[in-house]
Amino acid sequence: METSTLLILALVVALFVVYKVCKPSPFSNIAGPEPKSFMLGNLRELLQQPAGLAEFDWQRTYGDVVRFRASFGTDQLMVADPKALQHVMQSSGYRWRKSPVRREIARLTSGKGLAWADGDVHTRQRKVMLPGFRAPETKYFVPFFISCAEAMCSGWKEMIVRNGGQSHIFNFPEYISRATLDAIGQAAFDYDFGSTNNHENELANLYESLTANAFSAPPDLAVLMLDLFRHVPPAIMEFINDHNPKLKALHRVASVANDVASRLIAQKIEDIKGGNPNKDIMTFLVQSNMSENPKSRLTEEELLAQMRTLIFGGHETITNTICWAAYEMARNPELQARLRAEIRATEEAIADRGETEFTMQDFEEMPLLNAMAKETLRYHPVAIHLYRTAYEDDVLPLLKPIIGKSGEIISEIHIPKGAQVIGSVSAYNRYQDSFEFNADRWLDGHVKAEVPLGVYANLATFASGIRSCIGWRFAVTELQAFIVVLLRNFELETTPKLAKIRRESALAMVPTIEGELDKGSQLPIKVSTIPKVEV
Repeated sequence: METSTLLILALVVALFVVYKVCKPSPFSNIAGPEPKSFMLGNLRELLQQPAGLAEFDWQRTYGDVVRFRASFGTDQLMVADPKALQHVMQSSGYRWRKSPVRREIARLTSGKGLAWADGDVHTRQRKVMLPGFRAPETKYFVPFFISCAEAMCSGWKEMIVRNGGQSHIFNFPEYISRATLDAIGQAAFDYDFGSTNNHENELANLYESLTANAFSAPPDLAVLMLDLFRHVPPAIMEFINDHNPKLKALHRVASVANDVASRLIAQKIEDIKGGNPNKDIMTFLVQSNMSENPKSRLTEEELLAQMRTLIFGGHETITNTICWAAYEMARNPELQARLRAEIRATEEAIADRGETEFTMQDFEEMPLLNAMAKETLRYHPVAIHLYRTAYEDDVLPLLKPIIGKSGEIISEIHIPKGAQVIGSVSAYNRYQDSFEFNADRWLDGHVKAEVPLGVYANLATFASGIRSCIGWRFAVTELQAFIVVLLRNFELETTPKLAKIRRESALAMVPTIEGELDKGSQLPIKVSTIPKVEV
């Protein structure tokens, strides 16, 4: 039975290969790299090299739209052209949808929540979730961000004192991950995970380096299966993954997170019925869901999935973003000193008005802090690729025409139904050769948007349109809060291992050390205490 099943699978694959090889490609006139392998095409470069390297090389050589080969000779497009991305992400609604494989990855990491949903289901879920992510609600979360960052810094100071020195080298992902989990717990759920001080917290341990351990450096077979899964019905894909022992870490995360979510949701409902609701995101979500038309409400499974979506989206991504910001500040002492001076000046203004702590408005009025946040999100976008599939025939407009292999100037590309494109966030964000980290570009007027895209600073980091990141304000504000707290407590300095940092493509872009991928996410930075300034 087992042998016959394998033979049938082999026959199906063989027939598929023959069909794809014989079928003319709609993108045959678009230039791109030659495939390194018939079986894997250019997927090794895209998924196994450090994040962005392949796209940067292709963009320099072929332009902002590049044809590359996926498995068995099939053609896909890498897109960094602003007008094309605006059309796919922002103007076309659900005519372009998240690819089936990416939806399945979202299900594995977060359940059937907002990151997984599409079409009418996505519209319904997003409507219920929106009230918790407006600007007024985000302002309320600033004290949580600051207190969690300060708790982490207090622990570092105690460790430095115990070691009898003025400095210590900390692996930033390990500690930032715990602090951001506590922040998302307090702001999103009014729940204290206590992971900063409790290293036995199972949920914190499961989420620590989750993407680095689960998705980094995929072997050739995994790369192949990821691509071929595009042709597998979702129900079969779900069954295979739910019974795949190699995904046991993701299965365990789902089990533990769903258990915590069930208890939290029950508590929220009780608080709301008792007339004592809190202001956390989960309470807003439950309140919004209770007031909706019964046909529009989220199911229990969807409610549980939203919590996992918030934890994964609001914890894993912001952890890596803060780490990359710290990496750049450690490498640039002059920028770090300027930021600290701006922080000190703002602290004095806060004291003058009789207050003691930063507010969201204070962050908004700090030009260099805002520039640092924008440049970090531009240069180090943790969301690397935006996979989209055309659900009907379409025409892709280009801002900058490309030259086809025939010599023809191409200003628009005909896209057949079912074609997949990969929006390269890294390549778009570095459009027009912005290949150096330079926060001052946001202060001197050099950043000009030819085409409006995205929800923040015309970046693709938070996607755009109906699938734009619902928590982008949350992420930006938390990044600003952690920068402020880090720099008012410490000086950050490089260590020898920072020269070997690799931008690992692991679903998100995570920092690892060349040759030490087995140790997960790493970013060792020397942290030195500085005297506290009285204001």
